[in-house]
Amino acid sequence: MMRVTITRLLCGGTLTLSASVAFAQTDSTNPRSTQPVPGASAVAGGYQASDETASNKCLVCHAEQREAATVGVHSENGVRCVECHGGDASARALPAAHGKGFTGKLSKIAVAQLCGSCHSDPNKMRGYGLATGQLAEFRTSRHGQLLFGKNDGDAPTCTNCHGTHIIYPPYDARSPVYATNIPTTCARCHADEKLMQKYDLPTDQFEQYRNSAHGKTLFEKQDFAAPTCVSCHGAHSALPPKRTEVASVCGTCHQLVAQAFNAGPHGPAARSGRIQGCLGCHRNHGTQRIANDSIAAMCDKCHATDTRLHQMGVDLQRRMTQATSDLRSAASAVDRLAKAGQRMGDARFRYQSTLSDYLQIAQVQHGLDPDKLETLEGRVSAGSIELDRMAAASDDTRFEHKLLLLPVWFLSLSAVALAGLTLRALRPGVGGGES
Repeated sequence: MMRVTITRLLCGGTLTLSASVAFAQTDSTNPRSTQPVPGASAVAGGYQASDETASNKCLVCHAEQREAATVGVHSENGVRCVECHGGDASARALPAAHGKGFTGKLSKIAVAQLCGSCHSDPNKMRGYGLATGQLAEFRTSRHGQLLFGKNDGDAPTCTNCHGTHIIYPPYDARSPVYATNIPTTCARCHADEKLMQKYDLPTDQFEQYRNSAHGKTLFEKQDFAAPTCVSCHGAHSALPPKRTEVASVCGTCHQLVAQAFNAGPHGPAARSGRIQGCLGCHRNHGTQRIANDSIAAMCDKCHATDTRLHQMGVDLQRRMTQATSDLRSAASAVDRLAKAGQRMGDARFRYQSTLSDYLQIAQVQHGLDPDKLETLEGRVSAGSIELDRMAAASDDTRFEHKLLLLPVWFLSLSAVALAGLTLRALRPGVGGGES
């Protein structure tokens, strides 16, 4: 109790001293008021007095929050300490500064409710184009269930993901919820073995994601269209997709693949829960493309090797392998044409058409439609053959041009030799002339 009393007296004294210094500097009746006052600029631990301090006396004691009072989306829109913590920002001493409904440090539940008091109000959020359902979504999430339902102190609240006093918008690279920062923000908890042991959850999701096709697209290519944790689990309503929801979640990005998948034999099986949607062949956090030479083996995980479905997997692998080989051949032909200096308009257009057909195979294969696959494979093959013929014709033309150059080279060398012999004969003392 004595320590609290002394602290209050010190803070009150600091506030009073600051006010006295400011008054001495601005008092027009004081003939020395225009002169610098020694130490007047060193208010609250060395921070320069400013307009912000003048209007927000909280910063006199809480100088460590000075940056938060000037940086971040809240401070830039006029949100000050008292809007969240209560109290009187104009008071110069305690206990008045901590009056007017001062709450001090908030509990995690109180934080969520406080954020929701503004962010759930359409009238307040309309001007910023922000949604207002975050708190309601959060209550339905696994995080919200633990926090509100079980009062679990380890469950996250708003500030654990967005920051506390300095909050940047999601499009700011400094924000914890910026696209490339979201996985590491989630990993702060979900990669903590001690914390996750309490919930019987694995802790290798972040490492799997970072090495996955999605993670490499995000981190290495900086492609913000790549999904992050919230793309599949949700942000404020974070929950793992149910078994019957996996294909729909993946389909929000892979729309054409989803159409083919739902039209094929695996679609009804996924909707009924007999298979876990895309996870029947792919992985969740560590997802990768299935290599062409692994397609049949992947099918064999569910289908016996002596069945028609096994043979379908073998045929699919053969078609994908052949189509990939044809596409590489087409790319090689285009490269040969470019190096030969040929006009590339028709060749590049033909290659793009072939590439489009190839990409459609990657989509259609999820529907297991052999007729469509055969048609697309034929188009890829035809495009490859046409481009190879164009490159071969260019090679023949170049060879003919080289043949035409042979007489030119022969005549040129002959002329040089003849000129050399003539010069030699004209030199004095050469060729038997008189000395």
